[in-house]
Amino acid sequence: MSIVNRREFARLGLGGAALLGLGVSVSACGRKPGNDPAVDPDADESEQINPKLAQQEGTLEWAVSGNWRNSVDKARDKYRHPIEMLTFFEVKPRDTVIDMWPGAGYMTEILAPYLARGKGRYVAAMFEAGATDTASTALGDKYKAHFDDNKKLYGQLGYAEFGANSTALLEADTADCVLMLLVIQDWIAQGVAEKAFTDAFQALRPGGILGVEQHRADIGNVQDPGATNGYVQEPFVKQLAAEAGFQFVAASEINANPKDDKDHPFGVWTLPPQRLTAPRGQPPNPEFDGTLYESIGESDRMTLKFRKPQ
Repeated sequence: MSIVNRREFARLGLGGAALLGLGVSVSACGRKPGNDPAVDPDADESEQINPKLAQQEGTLEWAVSGNWRNSVDKARDKYRHPIEMLTFFEVKPRDTVIDMWPGAGYMTEILAPYLARGKGRYVAAMFEAGATDTASTALGDKYKAHFDDNKKLYGQLGYAEFGANSTALLEADTADCVLMLLVIQDWIAQGVAEKAFTDAFQALRPGGILGVEQHRADIGNVQDPGATNGYVQEPFVKQLAAEAGFQFVAASEINANPKDDKDHPFGVWTLPPQRLTAPRGQPPNPEFDGTLYESIGESDRMTLKFRKPQ
């Protein structure tokens, strides 16, 4: 299987930006399992994986340290803190979890094996069929081919669609958790953010959790109606959730990055993992020096937990 080129998506403009904004390794599809280390030597102490739990099949530690995950995704764990984040979102082994716009599957590589061992269910809410560009369609095809090809590891994934004209994500009141991971900026740009929160609310059971990880804009200015730099204000996300009927539960700073001043020439996509060197829709600029942005690391992010009232 050929590998989807991350920078080619970036060059395509909004469609490519939507893919890149998902915060996943586009190169994950088609990568063969390796012997990548379970622990990133540069990660904070809080990111060290308990070796005993890593050996226990079915634990989150086991899923995160799995040798089926590629080195690109593992290198991102120190920024995304998957164990802490999924624990914060109260994800349990027997849960039904909807991952909205999972991209190439950074989180799928972790959650699908974890839920498969626990007799839970992972549902990928993909781009709406017929309403996406060629790059998005290609990514979706590679995603399905990759994860459907190894049901022994990933289990039987469920599929749904999300977009301007999509129907219900799942039967009403059945999901335990819905994840919105680094995607809200794309929904704002496409005018479907309100629908995303409403669809999530309808799919969740009473008491179910909505988990949000999102590039965080500084508070003080009016929210950019197009989220053109990829950053979204935390109060605006809370407003979207409240309008859909959610109750705010808690915020975590596990994915905060004080080095990120949010002032980048090509928006949040200037930073890793996208590393744009030119405006979206334009060819890469080989003369662009990305050293500063590499030193910043990935974006400053809010991590928010909401609940559907009982």
